[in-house]
Amino acid sequence: MASLTLKNASGQDAGLLDLDDAIFGIEPNVPLMHQVVTAQLAARRAGTQSAKTRAEVRGGGRKPYAQKGTGNARQGSIRAPHFSGGGVALAPKPRSYSQKTPKKMIKAALRSALSDRAAEGKVIVVDSYGIDAPKTKDAKALLTALDISGTVLVVIGRDDANAALSFRNLTQVQVISPGELNTYDVLCNDWIVFSKDVVPAADGSAAVTEAPAESAQADKPAAKKAAAKKAPAKKAAAKPKTVKADTAEENEEAG
Repeated sequence: MASLTLKNASGQDAGLLDLDDAIFGIEPNVPLMHQVVTAQLAARRAGTQSAKTRAEVRGGGRKPYAQKGTGNARQGSIRAPHFSGGGVALAPKPRSYSQKTPKKMIKAALRSALSDRAAEGKVIVVDSYGIDAPKTKDAKALLTALDISGTVLVVIGRDDANAALSFRNLTQVQVISPGELNTYDVLCNDWIVFSKDVVPAADGSAAVTEAPAESAQADKPAAKKAAAKKAPAKKAAAKPKTVKADTAEENEEAG
């Protein structure tokens, strides 16, 4: 596991932090990152462009002049694409530019981007931002203390509202939450700054997915008890059937 020097809000060393090699220590896959970023940028396109074809332009319903005898080239409508005021040939229409990208590819591309920044020494982890009130001055002082220049991607937890409000006014800083971390934003910024509590780890998602399974196992004994309680009721309901059958046989013998 790669280790990283933990910093405090004053820019001083605050110990060592082990980074997960599955997130920050893999070989970057450049073609995969390119494919994911291309799909991400394509999904941002509005796709609202539209132009009228010759069939949608008003007018031009009749032939402008006779086919022969005028000396002009034959024409069928004044709304053809080569006429002024005519329709557009192969006119663009509203469409979606989004691409289907598998979730595994998106996650792998993000790991590649984070590993690339970590290999260049562009990842910084602070124990806490230490901002008690929304002040851009404090956020700028923190970046100066960390000796950061250029564009910065600051990852802030949703509970740290003061830090988010302080960093968002800086022009070279992009504020993002851990759940919004993506390949494009990582590659677009020179530095990535995490607080200690939001550093991504490979086992973070596993802990979430195991919780429903545990609750399901915990519900199994209760379900068995409920089934055991309902079983006697079924037997009790079955008894009258045997009684009715016996009475029917006795009536036949009597007859």
